[in-house]
Amino acid sequence: MKKKVAVLATEDALSVDLTLHDFSASLLTEFAEKIVRPYYSGNMSNAVKDLIQKAIKEEKFVLSHVELVKNSNNSIKNTKRGTS
Repeated sequence: MKKKVAVLATEDALSVDLTLHDFSASLLTEFAEKIVRPYYSGNMSNAVKDLIQKAIKEEKFVLSHVELVKNSNNSIKNTKRGTS
């Protein structure tokens, strides 16, 4: 397990190139015009990195709230049944 943790700790330092396949030029152009230029000073790389990080944070947030609602509903069901 220690070996895996050591590998994961160095992943942040790694930099990779990203290639997009079958990507519409018009979609990319629209993204650049509406998102990248005004919000990221035209830096496509920064835009993609930032939006990926935001998507991951949002997914974690949504999952935590889904779990909270799920647990809350189970608690209500157990209370109605007379078990807690």
